[in-house]
Parts: sequence; structure tokens; C-alpha cells
Amino acid sequence: MKWTRRKVLVTGGASFIGSHLVEKLVQRRAQIRVADNFSSGTDENLGPTRGDIELASGDLRDRAFADKTMDDIDVVFHLAASHGGRGYISSHRADCSSNMVLDGVVFDSAQRASVAKLCFASSACVYPKALQSADNNRGKKKVFLSEEMADPFIEGRAFADEEYGWAKLMGEMSLRAYHEQYGLKGVSCRIFTAYGPRENETHAVVALIAKAYIGMDPFQVWGSGQQDRNFTYVDDIAEGLIRATERIEDASAINIGTENHLKIIDLAQMIFEQMDFKPKSINFDTSRPEGVFSRAADLTKAKRLLEWEPKTSIDEGLKRTIDWYTSTHSLENVNKTLEKTLYERWVP
Repeated sequence: MKWTRRKVLVTGGASFIGSHLVEKLVQRRAQIRVADNFSSGTDENLGPTRGDIELASGDLRDRAFADKTMDDIDVVFHLAASHGGRGYISSHRADCSSNMVLDGVVFDSAQRASVAKLCFASSACVYPKALQSADNNRGKKKVFLSEEMADPFIEGRAFADEEYGWAKLMGEMSLRAYHEQYGLKGVSCRIFTAYGPRENETHAVVALIAKAYIGMDPFQVWGSGQQDRNFTYVDDIAEGLIRATERIEDASAINIGTENHLKIIDLAQMIFEQMDFKPKSINFDTSRPEGVFSRAADLTKAKRLLEWEPKTSIDEGLKRTIDWYTSTHSLENVNKTLEKTLYERWVP
């Protein structure tokens, strides 16, 4: 697929992943329209590309606004959602459930506008929690989540990760239905634990960086610290979204993540080392949300169909993220707002 002068809509394009995706599409000389309600996105995120894009501010649950944003569009990257890290999705269940309404309006508007292709930003949260339990991930035995494992019609697997995961799974099913009934071409990209510049403190990497930045001691880690994730740098995710859109059109799902299991406590120690911070003690707060015990992607399908896998090491990704955070956040403001931003996507 050639991107030069192709008319592309990025919903949620002023947010974390969306803004990085916009940058890569601008580099490919696509004509970009960003639709965002700025509930988590910021105009600052679009700074490097603001002069190269068209910006539409509004709520995509409004059918009239959604229809307007689809006008004369070839490709849609649908990233807009009520989203956040573990603290957010555990405390904003109704907001996360509303994603089903948002996705339905966007898919319908795209179909009626006859867009050529739609890329839906799904999530690793669609996978059954039982497959990510401690019992299934002891010692050297680690589960790598492959795409077929999220089939809700297989007995014992119909338990996605909270309302957010269910809403994303329903979004995938809806996109497949639009493909089968109307011929809408598309792909659902299951994003695994994104991190990087412009992310907020509801997510683990930035939350830990923020706590180290203010010198929190005892240092607080949510949960046991033994839970692991496969942290994927945002530039790699943006490339994966583009590659999937270029190569898949049957509305099937594909993993966009890494195959590396990294424990939260080990992540924290890596951040301590890079930030030259040595807390006297660490408090593991099991009263806070910690999510599933173990999560990492099987990339067999991505490597075969997309010829893609992440390139950024966790060391390099952390360095870039720490440099961004410490250069754009004041100690005074982080100290004042951190307890709120651990659960909220933004502070009024």
C-alpha cells in the first residue's frame, strides 16, 4: 500500500499511541485528519505534526460528527477509546463499557462512507484471564498468547480482562461482522502493554518512573511485583499498526507486542538503575489493582504475515521514556497530582 497522498483518518490521534502513529504516517506523506475529543489527548502531542494535519475536535459517539470525519477518507485507524492502565480500567468500568457504542458508530460511519480499510486498535485484554494466571505460568512454563486463544466460543475461555477487555473483544467481533455483511476490509490489532513518551501515569512504566522521579521512599509497587508483562515501545507498535493495515484485510486479529516476560519488580529495578535512584525499602501494595499474573504475545502470525517484530530494547525504550518524562514534568506538579494521575487519564 502506498501512503503518499492517501487520505487517512486517525481517531484518537492526539493521544499517546495515536500521536506517534500520526508522525509515522506524516513521514510517509499521507494526508492526515485527526479526530479527538481531547479527553486524554493533547494539542501538545501533535506539536511535531500540527502543521501537516487537519484536526477535527468532537465526540465520535455523535453520529453526525463521525460521518463528517469520514468524508473523503480512504483508510481509518480507529484508536479512540476510553482507556488507561490498570488503575483506570478497574475504576472506570462504565466508561470502558461505552467503547462498544463508540466502536459501533465508527464502524457504521466507515462502512457507509465506503472507506477502503479500517484498522481497529484492540487490546491484549481480550485474552481470557485464566490463561494468564499463576497456575498456568509457573517457573519455566510460560503461556504465550496466540490469536485463536481469545475465541469466546471455546468453552472455558469466555472471560476477557474486565469490561475494557470485553468491549475490545466485542469491537473485534463487530468489525468481522461488518466485513462479512458489507465487505468492509480491516484488521484488529491486539496491542500489548505499550509504553513510551506521551504516556500517562495510569500505566505501569510511567507510574514507576514518576514515583522514582519524586524520590518515593518507601517505594510503592502495586501488587506482588511478581506479575509480568511484555512491554512494547510505542514506535514499534505504530509500525506494527501500519504494517497490519497494509497486509491484512479480512478483519482478523493479530498481536502487536513482544514475546518477553518482564516482572514488574525487575522493571522497577531497571528504572532505579537508569535514574540513579536507590529507595531504602519497597512496599508491595496488594490492595491496589495488579491485573493478570502473566501476559506476553505469541508473534508467530505477525512474523509470518507482517514480517514484523519489535526492534526497540527495553533498556533503550526506558531511556527515551525517562528522558521525555523528566524533561517535560516538574517535580512540584508530579508530587501534587500523582495519587490522582495513577487512576485518571488527565487532571483538570
